Amino acid sequence: MIGLISATAAGAAARDRLAAAWPDRTRVYEGPVGDAVRTAFAECEQLVCFLATGAVVRLVAPLLDDKRTDPGVVCVDEGGRFAVPLVGGHGGGANELARAVGELLGAEPVVTTATDAVGLPGLDTLGLPCEGAVAAVSRALLDGEPVVLEAEVPWPLPALPTAAHGSYTVRLTDRAVEAGEREVLLRPPSLVVGVGASKGAPAEEVLGLVEEALREAGLSARSVAELATVDAKADEPGIVAAAERLGVPLVTYPAGELAAVDVPNPSDAPLAAVGTPSVAEAAALLGGGELLVPKRKSAMATCAVVRRPGRGRLAVVGLGPGARDLLTPRAKAELRRASVLVGLDQYVDQIRDLLRPGTRILESGLGAEEERARTAVAEARGGRAVALIGSGDAGVYAMASPALAEASDDIDVVGVPGVTAALAAGAILGAPLGHDHVSISLSDLHTPWEVIERRVRAAAEADLVVTFYNPRSRGRDWQLPKALAILAEHREPTTPVGVVRNASRPDEAGRVTTLAGLDPATVDMMTVVTVGNTATREIAGRMVTPRGYRWQEEAR
Repeated sequence: MIGLISATAAGAAARDRLAAAWPDRTRVYEGPVGDAVRTAFAECEQLVCFLATGAVVRLVAPLLDDKRTDPGVVCVDEGGRFAVPLVGGHGGGANELARAVGELLGAEPVVTTATDAVGLPGLDTLGLPCEGAVAAVSRALLDGEPVVLEAEVPWPLPALPTAAHGSYTVRLTDRAVEAGEREVLLRPPSLVVGVGASKGAPAEEVLGLVEEALREAGLSARSVAELATVDAKADEPGIVAAAERLGVPLVTYPAGELAAVDVPNPSDAPLAAVGTPSVAEAAALLGGGELLVPKRKSAMATCAVVRRPGRGRLAVVGLGPGARDLLTPRAKAELRRASVLVGLDQYVDQIRDLLRPGTRILESGLGAEEERARTAVAEARGGRAVALIGSGDAGVYAMASPALAEASDDIDVVGVPGVTAALAAGAILGAPLGHDHVSISLSDLHTPWEVIERRVRAAAEADLVVTFYNPRSRGRDWQLPKALAILAEHREPTTPVGVVRNASRPDEAGRVTTLAGLDPATVDMMTVVTVGNTATREIAGRMVTPRGYRWQEEAR
């Protein structure tokens, strides 16, 4: 819960805007400011104070205990110009909260945490339990000293500027080891513990068996991702309590699914009791992985431990038409989350400044789309966080299609939409896409011209507005005239046609002409051509396709 505190009418107005936007996440604290801050500090995970920073410093100073558990506190000034994370920037989530508040209220987030200021991810913000010399290793990263990343378990981390050799270390491990003097341990949730238990098995026995298995195998309990068992034991009190004490979810599976898992130590007892020859081993192995601890037993419980490799992550990111302000916040976040970027060299240049230090860039030239897709998928299969970029929307004549044709269900895939060239050009021209429309690429490098021509003819006969991508290049100069001739069989010579080159970029150029007046020689691969339907009109220099509302017809 986020506590909201204000002292003035201006602060209350901004406070109420936040409360209205986040009704399920916020609670307004009224009354004397000092009392409100103290109460909210005790009851909430985060605070937003519409007060001067000095006042909040004096109010929260006596309340501070431990940065790992104190709530994050954000201050917003009276004018709503700035959102300042005061305490708990990382541990309390105040930095991210300041950014979210800033986006909602139009305030500038003022983040002073050293790692955030230079674009480095904080080691304590990676979503993994973190142990050891966090401050010392973070300072080494900031100072440019060589820091080694030792990934004993592959995991999709964001980029870190690490080196092959150095005196500081970030170790990604699920083993029960102590951090060295200049070392940070990151605990990935890589372990799955399968459990079974007789009816009425005490929680202490289940938990004790699990902890003993982990300890003897040299594994860290902080890397346990879940407890897994059979559906029939979903409500078994001892198992439920053990999961709660470990702070992990309890995942259950039908007996039939567990019975199909090949295990080294099947038994007749669970087969008779719950319908599967294995509970602990089968439940741990069902999602795949390496069996580290085979089934072990106590008087009333069994357990087994499996290490599941981290699933790689592939984000297919649309960069939009080129203007930085048309690059979505989600796209920016994915670029900063990736440790590997794959893309066309000219697109990489557009967003190079947004990448975190240490991002590995794999760029190539025109015509290597399938190679880039294969590379991105292979990197993700290696357990890395990968961003594959394309212009416009990555799913429209771009990289999503070849990438997803290569990807299987062994990696996580995230699609990030972008503003397409057709939409960017349409906004420049007016409203040419106001009714049904279709996009057609005139490139016959991968699609036979016979297929393209059939699609153009169908669009012409259906009276659809048509946007042509890849309309003309030096080596392909006859396709656009041919397509326009097909449309001319069904549309008047005066049909409006919009031509936009480099939409949203500094040298953007757009004009409205007609089907008869368009000179194909003025069109190139950086151009989008939109041909109106029989209802499209040029109005005040703008291209407009009526939506066709019935009330418009009735008003005529």
